[in-house]
Amino acid sequence: MYRLVCIECGKEHNEDKYTCECGGLLEVRFEDVEIDFELDGKNLSVWKYRCLLPVKIDPVTLKEGGTPLYRCNNISKDVELYVKHEGLNPSGSFKDRGMTVGVTKALELGKRAVACASTGNTSASMAMYSAKAKLKAYVLLPAGKVALGKVAQALMHGAKVIAIKGNFDRALELVREVCDKMGFYLLNSVNPFRLEGQKTIAFEIVDEIGVPDYVILPVGNAGNISAVWKGFKELKRFGLIDELPKMVGVQAEGANPIYRAFLGRKDRIEPVKNPETIATAIRIGNPVNARKALRAIYESKGLVVQVSDDEILESQRVLARDEGIGVEPASASSLAGFKRLVDDGVIDRGDVVVCVATGNLLKDPETVLKVCGKPVEVSADFNEILKVL
Repeated sequence: MYRLVCIECGKEHNEDKYTCECGGLLEVRFEDVEIDFELDGKNLSVWKYRCLLPVKIDPVTLKEGGTPLYRCNNISKDVELYVKHEGLNPSGSFKDRGMTVGVTKALELGKRAVACASTGNTSASMAMYSAKAKLKAYVLLPAGKVALGKVAQALMHGAKVIAIKGNFDRALELVREVCDKMGFYLLNSVNPFRLEGQKTIAFEIVDEIGVPDYVILPVGNAGNISAVWKGFKELKRFGLIDELPKMVGVQAEGANPIYRAFLGRKDRIEPVKNPETIATAIRIGNPVNARKALRAIYESKGLVVQVSDDEILESQRVLARDEGIGVEPASASSLAGFKRLVDDGVIDRGDVVVCVATGNLLKDPETVLKVCGKPVEVSADFNEILKVL
């Protein structure tokens, strides 16, 4: 059993709402749940934890979840560092965990069309799951600001993609208006049901290694860090774990409203009007889930760090060349944040740390070519090849 409740005023709502009349975000709260899964490290997937997912019909699934949790010995020997590679979900990002639940809920509510604003990954994932569910899909994204690999995914899977002359924050304002007037089901992270799927990242971490000391995530629209924290809290509430991790959010220097709020110990942000970072997936100046994210950070006794684009790109190279893990730039921000906290003495020898890598390397190949350069070209001659070996 679950209820949909405003996190600000506590008012209970019907399932077709996204926000409260008071302006507060909504949250799914479970009560009297009979847990029917074991944390045994086996059969990992989003739907292993169905008793803690708020849908009543058969799921729309592409076999999401069950992503690898890599022990990164080459990067860190003193700290027990893991990377949870969400880029190995069906569409190549963590968004699939949310979309399998969100699209299933759209069908359950009788919706015929879904929509989202996107920096890329949300649109790709929504298009795939909408295709599976035979729902129409509509995407608004900032023109010229989204990696082409992500746009290609949305187009190939049949979404109607509309590029606007504005940033992501403006696209989100517009798509919410479109959904209100057209009756489309909004699948951005303001949708509380979508976040329920994303909390299964926490479930899988505990399923494999127990509760770490720190969980580090990139923060853009801020839904994921709040969802993962909710997952850990639910496991503790239902008696499956005794401890909780510290949650660490990582933002790029050019898109850092949550970092700024954290520095001032505030519970609300001041939006960044023109966010800029090479990490396009977290290039968001007015994150809709900022309140939830800040609560997660404060409740967990965690923190927020900011990192430069240079630190992000260096961490992307380190993950690829030292551990064989290919991620897009935004994903690498979690490792950049880890390195910053190690240097600052926050993370100690012997700590257990999980960095969540949110998207696959192939999501943004243009950036890779800018950073790494193009292949060396030579004539088809053995001696010419020897010269460059």
